Amino acid sequence: MFCTRCGVKLDDSARFCTNCGRPTGVGSAVPSAAAAGGDTVAPRRLRRILAGKKIAGVCTGYAEYFDMDVTLMRLIWVGLLVVPPHLGLIAYIVSWAVLPKE
Repeated sequence: MFCTRCGVKLDDSARFCTNCGRPTGVGSAVPSAAAAGGDTVAPRRLRRILAGKKIAGVCTGYAEYFDMDVTLMRLIWVGLLVVPPHLGLIAYIVSWAVLPKE
């Protein structure tokens, strides 16, 4: 295999070019935009996920967007709920109304 940026010969199992450091796409589940031939990777969308929801799917959607555990995200929302101006409650209601369903 050869690096697509600098042309250096690489081992078939190499994940990065030893010369320029560019990822080769080997061993990654989602190839980067550069490794995919210049195509852009679709950005993540923030949405409410109804599978596994407790109330409205807001915490599940945020957990997927930020690649976190949903339980940790729920604890963060509860923590924001007890902040004096109740920012967590306001943000949750706005997210519930604004975010599209999956």
